[in-house]
Amino acid sequence: MDEDLQYLKLLSIFHYVVSGLAAVFSCFPIIYIALGIVAVYAPGTMDSGGDAMPALVGWIFIIIGAGLVLLGWAFAVCLIVAGRYLARQSHYMFCMVMAAIECLFMPFGTVLGIFTIVVLAKPSVKEMFEQTVAS
Repeated sequence: MDEDLQYLKLLSIFHYVVSGLAAVFSCFPIIYIALGIVAVYAPGTMDSGGDAMPALVGWIFIIIGAGLVLLGWAFAVCLIVAGRYLARQSHYMFCMVMAAIECLFMPFGTVLGIFTIVVLAKPSVKEMFEQTVAS
């Protein structure tokens, strides 16, 4: 039982760390937002001898970049919440689903997701989560 609690505490800490990495990496699409803003508001600066880039392309860059940033930040927040739930031994299904989703965030999320799934699949850990819900 103490070993399972230790595993859950470590997994919780690592979820916070991977969440920070996800939040930082999700800021990279801000480059697309900046390029889109330049294309919309100063199209002549991106002229390479041909026609200027149409404003529609700039708006597409802005929308896609903003969507990717928001998606990444939402993922990071969900990882923080999953880490908190692991520490409290609550919301078993949310933790399991987040562990599966974070496997897509290579390489750190994949390793953490697999370890989280392995720990959450143990019958003693399931029992701990059920006891928390019952009390």
